[in-house]
Amino acid sequence: MTMPPEERLGLHLKRAEQELMAAKTAAVRPAGLTVPQYAALFALADSPGISSAGLARACLVTPQAMTLLLRNLEEAGLVERSPNPWHKGLLEVRLTENGREVLTRADVRAVAVEQALAAEFSQSERDQLVELLGRCARVLNARR
Repeated sequence: MTMPPEERLGLHLKRAEQELMAAKTAAVRPAGLTVPQYAALFALADSPGISSAGLARACLVTPQAMTLLLRNLEEAGLVERSPNPWHKGLLEVRLTENGREVLTRADVRAVAVEQALAAEFSQSERDQLVELLGRCARVLNARR
């Protein structure tokens, strides 16, 4: 059984996701970040002291990918890792002051991308889109 490309929702989702990532890549590049680095700094701002594994889950990447990403952010002076006071084997990750400044610069531009996207839809359309995308995620998760 075949399905024409224009009927394949996955292709439409992927195209929109690729365009979003390209726009965000261009937005955060002037701050010296990649989109995955920006996502990690953004998550860290909301959850200071989170573990590398927790951060990987929050950013939807593998722990191995997060380890490399954090190493690069640490070398750039944007994050610092320190042992948890109660579990010495667990490293907590936090933004440095420089990391907060870089995140702020990148976030202004990333928010502009999000606002431009949101402006194309009415509030009810945005609510419906969020609901529809949530349904997509639930259906696909159930198929795994």
